[in-house]
Amino acid sequence: MSDIVQKLWGFCHTLRHEGIDYGDYIEQITYLLFLKMADERDIEMPEACGWKSLKEHSGTELTEHYSDALRTLGKQDGLLGDVFAGALSRFHNPVSLKKMISLIDETEWTGLDIDVKAMAFEGLLEKAASEGKKGAGQYFTPRIVIQMIVRCMQPDPRGQRDFSIMDPACGTSGFLVCAYEWLKEMTSGGALDRDLAKRIRYSTYYGQELVERPRRLALMNLYLHGIEPEIKLGDSIYEIPDARKFNVILTNPPFGTKGANQSPVREDFVVETSNKQLNFIQHVMTILTPGGRAAIVVPDNVLFGDQAGEVFKVLCEDCDLHTVLRLPDGTFTPYSPGTKTNVIFFTKGIPTDHTWVYDCRTNVPKITKKDRPLTREHFAQFEKCFGTDPNGRAQRDPKDSPEDRWHRFHISELRERDYKIDSLKWLRDESLSDTDDMPDPVELAAEAIDELESAVAELNAILDLMGNGYAAEE
Repeated sequence: MSDIVQKLWGFCHTLRHEGIDYGDYIEQITYLLFLKMADERDIEMPEACGWKSLKEHSGTELTEHYSDALRTLGKQDGLLGDVFAGALSRFHNPVSLKKMISLIDETEWTGLDIDVKAMAFEGLLEKAASEGKKGAGQYFTPRIVIQMIVRCMQPDPRGQRDFSIMDPACGTSGFLVCAYEWLKEMTSGGALDRDLAKRIRYSTYYGQELVERPRRLALMNLYLHGIEPEIKLGDSIYEIPDARKFNVILTNPPFGTKGANQSPVREDFVVETSNKQLNFIQHVMTILTPGGRAAIVVPDNVLFGDQAGEVFKVLCEDCDLHTVLRLPDGTFTPYSPGTKTNVIFFTKGIPTDHTWVYDCRTNVPKITKKDRPLTREHFAQFEKCFGTDPNGRAQRDPKDSPEDRWHRFHISELRERDYKIDSLKWLRDESLSDTDDMPDPVELAAEAIDELESAVAELNAILDLMGNGYAAEE
């Protein structure tokens, strides 16, 4: 895969001179990859829109044919038309387009035992991030993390007819794809009866995405997996959701505390805040069906601060916050290398009695892309401690972790800490006592920025209240 990414990225440099930026380039790759993989899987395309028809043309006929094919595909009914709606060719030089087609044609993509399109796209985003491009990380959660969460959550639609899985910040659909891949593994490759297979294809997987480009990629990704999902384009936080509820929610809201600099007008939000991640937690509580379960990736700045305590107080009253996992430092390298992150697991409709915390961070060497990459082994002990019950009700014991990384906190201890989940710590950080092994300055700066952003968000909330007539009278 790295060789393929190198080839694709090298060609991207060539196309930059023709005015195609890396975002447009990645989008064009996905159009062509979609057509190539559809051809490999014998998915029927409209006449003169398939991969073979592209290979038959050259010169200006090719660029015109490609533009016409995209327009035709965008007018199709159903998900195919949704995928290509508004699609435009960015290629002006037929030689460049022909070379791109030849590069993609060299590989049998469906023959590789990985989600190749997502991997290629991720590899290109990593390249962009390493060259200083901002915002690339909004699209990806490491697959190692997603797969671990899915194994814990067991999103199995077989036992309930209206079972649904949702990601309200789906990006390119990493969580939804992995949920489906998990199901295929559980069913020996997808051996399902006709009715169940139809329900899973059309009415099990749902998502929402704010940005058009990753939504398009999500639709393509799932379509090539044999799934035709409903993925809405829109803002999950500032738009009022419909009445639908979902059984399992898996999501990683975008990092950062900046929202639209105002609190959403949502009657279902008990705590008024402009912090978009705290609002995502409230949104998940709203759209989760009673008895449904959720796993959300959140940075540390969501676990401290007054409004964080308010949100988690509501969460613990309405849901069973049964597990918190502290992810290793550097988990989101290279996108947000200094951001400390966690996963919170909860079930709606049962108040929290106690919360188990697994510390996979303290005294764990920081993740790096080359020397210390994230692997499944990083979470093997946690998964054993989590147990086989997706609602977190398996028999648990602190001794399940020989390194004392697994700790139980009663709800009274959360109350004593004003529900500041970040304060649930017990391991001594050996690096802080070793001056030769102090945290990286970038990491320290990132922590400081997180705390400052949280403070600014709270000050903005106070200013909003004052602007709404709540200022003290003189």
